[in-house]
Amino acid sequence: MSVELNHTIVHARDNRESAAFLADILGLEVGPEWGPFVPVATSNGVTLDFATIPAESIVMQHYAFLVSDEEFDASFARIRQAGITYYADPHGKQPGEINHHHGGRGLYFMDPAGHGMEIITRPYGSHEQPAES
Repeated sequence: MSVELNHTIVHARDNRESAAFLADILGLEVGPEWGPFVPVATSNGVTLDFATIPAESIVMQHYAFLVSDEEFDASFARIRQAGITYYADPHGKQPGEINHHHGGRGLYFMDPAGHGMEIITRPYGSHEQPAES
């Protein structure tokens, strides 16, 4: 058997709020609560299990999601409709912009617990960069 990421725990101030937020943006479904976890499964079988912990214990993490162009358009529309601030860069220096890295499109936004979320249409390193002259 090859090694695959199956699930990860995402700390949140409110597990249901954070799970619903991400599921709504990405067009996914929130799964049934299982113990202290509220799951959101991605199409490649990885589940993000949201767990409520004290806000002062949350350490910001980064989660990147590879989406199709159609899914990007739909997610981007939901982000704009909800008035969520988004950025072309992970440091928040280009608000209201998207990037075109690796021959695709991408953007960054924050979830309710302060985690950095990213949606991209091309995986990193998937597009040859032009040679410098």
